[in-house]
Amino acid sequence: MPDPRPVTRPAPHTGDSPRPRTAAEPDSPPHAVLTLAVDCGGGGIKANVLDAAGTAHAAPVRVPTPYPLPPSLLVDTVAQIAGSLPPADRVALGMPGMVRHGVVVHTPHYVTRAGPRTRVLPELVDAWASFDVRGALAARLGMPALVLNDAEMHGAGVIAGSGVELVLTLGTGLGSALFDGGRLAPHLEWSRAPVRRGASYDQYIGEPERRRLGDGLWSRRVVTMIDGLRPVFWWDRLYLGGGNSRRVTPPALARLGDDVVVVPNSAALVGGARAWDLPLD
Repeated sequence: MPDPRPVTRPAPHTGDSPRPRTAAEPDSPPHAVLTLAVDCGGGGIKANVLDAAGTAHAAPVRVPTPYPLPPSLLVDTVAQIAGSLPPADRVALGMPGMVRHGVVVHTPHYVTRAGPRTRVLPELVDAWASFDVRGALAARLGMPALVLNDAEMHGAGVIAGSGVELVLTLGTGLGSALFDGGRLAPHLEWSRAPVRRGASYDQYIGEPERRRLGDGLWSRRVVTMIDGLRPVFWWDRLYLGGGNSRRVTPPALARLGDDVVVVPNSAALVGGARAWDLPLD
């Protein structure tokens, strides 16, 4: 992993791109490493600057996810957001889909004309395939970059680091990340697997179905899903996050058991800071 602390002295900064933090003057105490954490979703992109403990150093910034969204526009959007936040030493970005070593294998929303469940544009499929997001961010922002699936980054902000821990994020669709002893397992897009009458988990439990069914009936689906996944994962702890985790009704939560914990959606940004300490290799 690249050293996140540049050793050059500050230089005058011009332009729209953020200037990374640089080493303190020789007689000054060293500064804490700050991370620009960016949580990219189907409907919005959130970001903040946090220290290694996950403490925010500004108010979070959120902008709607722009569509159509080629890779260059995502990088530009992150740079614009970063310019409105305090300078940082490194950047961590979580995005939907399959990301391996900072390179996109597949992303479900950003290849569409106007967002989730709209028409897929072949030119965007080609643009995103094998796109090196980590390299593009590092070059544009001038700092080391880390890129993960968004559920994986969310998980980095909540896991205890012991036992088998599964993270499920409820939002536009369904995200997942699996950890064993704090070590991130290879990502699986099992949310795209069929679960009922040909519908995938994304379609079965995603935001459109919550709106159609209402929180009560939708929460029953969450319980049904979790009960079905128990004999698959045999987790020690399951964390429910994402923007819709707060919409699971109290009766449904009572049925989930003590090994299921609801965590705030803000954990994704905290995870951006903590993800740098994950044993990824």
